Amino acid sequence: MKQTIFITFLVFFISSFTVSKRVDAMITKEIKSVFEIETFTKELIKISSEINTTLPIQITDTNFFKINSNNKKIGYYYLGQAYGKADYFDFIVIFDANLIVSKIKVLVYRENHGGEVGSKRWLKQFIGTKTTTQLKYQQDIAAISGATISAKSMTNEVNKLLETIYILNTKQLL
Repeated sequence: MKQTIFITFLVFFISSFTVSKRVDAMITKEIKSVFEIETFTKELIKISSEINTTLPIQITDTNFFKINSNNKKIGYYYLGQAYGKADYFDFIVIFDANLIVSKIKVLVYRENHGGEVGSKRWLKQFIGTKTTTQLKYQQDIAAISGATISAKSMTNEVNKLLETIYILNTKQLL
């Protein structure tokens, strides 16, 4: 029995690294595509706990990075999660150097219904959004029949992210 539990734990532990590598590969592909570059480095954005507690979204050592290419800042990316009807889904938002949304993509969607939230056509509504913008679901962002909860959740998470980045930028922390 102990051996079975250990093997199950080991398989789960190893597979968690596989998912992480897969997501990292997807992020790399998207960044290269958006900025039309072959190589880049990512730089962790560190925020003090004092400021972090005041932000709509907490910045961690795994979710928000500056993107550099040829020793020059070209943008930022945020890896986040939003909640669908019954589970979380992972998404990335890529910003240009002026903090305008250049790309948004759902990386991992874990539910059977509502996957339309990952369609390029729906997600392109977010492109061009500035950090000073507050998006309104069903006005600025179209509703999706069959994915209402996921679409609202994504819109809310993007709004919180935009507000967070606006605050960090005004405090000159980016």
